[in-house]
Amino acid sequence: MGLFDAIKKAFTGDEPETPEENKYDEGLEKSRSSFGEKLNALFANFRSVDEDFFDNLEEMLIESDVGFETAVKLSDDLREEVKLKNAKDPKAVSHVIVEKLVDMYGDAGKDEDNALHFAESGPSVFLFVGVNGAGKTTTVGKLAHQLKEEGKRVLLVAADTFRAGAIQQLQEWGRRVDVPVVATKEGGDPAAVVFDGVKRAKDEQFDVVLVDTAGRLQNKVNLMNELNKIKRVIVRELPDAPQEVLLVLDATTGQNALNQAKEFNQTTKITGIVLTKLDGSGKGGIVLAIRNELHVPVKLVGLGEKMDDLQAFDPTKFVAGLFKGLIKVEA
Repeated sequence: MGLFDAIKKAFTGDEPETPEENKYDEGLEKSRSSFGEKLNALFANFRSVDEDFFDNLEEMLIESDVGFETAVKLSDDLREEVKLKNAKDPKAVSHVIVEKLVDMYGDAGKDEDNALHFAESGPSVFLFVGVNGAGKTTTVGKLAHQLKEEGKRVLLVAADTFRAGAIQQLQEWGRRVDVPVVATKEGGDPAAVVFDGVKRAKDEQFDVVLVDTAGRLQNKVNLMNELNKIKRVIVRELPDAPQEVLLVLDATTGQNALNQAKEFNQTTKITGIVLTKLDGSGKGGIVLAIRNELHVPVKLVGLGEKMDDLQAFDPTKFVAGLFKGLIKVEA
C-alpha cells in the first residue's frame, strides 16, 4: 500500500484524531490553506489541460516550495498520465496531482530514519547548527524539557558565544525547564565550553548533552571551521559522539531554508533536520523538497509556541495534515 492509499484509509476510519494528529492538523493549517488556494486558482484559469496548464502547474508548485526538481518531475509524470488517459478537464487531474505528490514523497522517504539516536552507554551528544534566527536555542530548550520529562538527565552547553545575548537566552531556558547550563563569557572559545560540558556530562553521568552553536561568524568558512573544531573536541572525549548533528531551519523562509540545508550539508555531516515555525508558515511544502532533493531526514518539527509543540516528525501525519481536504475519499 502506498502512502496515499494509507492516508485515504486513515481518513475513512472512525477513530478520532490523536493529540499528535490534532497538532499536525492545526500546525499545518496555513500551509494546507495556501496550497489549496493556489491549486483552485490554477484550475479556475484553465478550461482544458494543455501545455500552458503544465507550465503554470510547475510555477504553482515551485511557489508552494515543494522544490524545483519535484515540480518538474511531477509535471512530466502528469503529462504522460494525461496522454494515456486522454484527460481534458483540469479538475479531473487535481486528484492525481495530490496523489502523485504524496506518493513521490513516500517513495523518496523509503528507508528514511526519522528517529533521534542515543548512545548505547555514556552521554549522548546532540549538536544543533543553523543560521541565527532559525530557532536553535528555543528548540534546545523545548527538547531539554521533553527529555527531562522522559526521565533523562540533560545538560545544556552554550557554545554560541558570539551572538549578543545568546548565552543568557540559553541560561534562561535552563532556569525555565530546570536543567543545568555550561557557559563561558561572551566572546569565549566555543570549543572550550563544549569540552567543559562534555567532561562534566561524563563525570556526573548525564544522559544527554544538547549543544547550542553559533549561526554566524565573520564568514561561512569561519563558521564551518568552528563547527568542525567543536566536533573534534566532542569525538576526542566521546569517540561515538555526536549522535546527532541537527540543522535547525525556519520553515517561514521556504526555498531559502532548502538552500541553507544544502550549504550546511556540503560542509558538515548533518544527521537530521529540525523544521521550526511550521504553524506560522504557508510553506509546509518545503518538507517535500527537503526529502526529495536533499535526502536528509526531518526529525523534529515546530507546530506551535507551546512547550510540547515541538514534535517528533511523523511522515504520515505530516502529509495527512498538509493535504487534508484535498485528498478525496469515497463515501
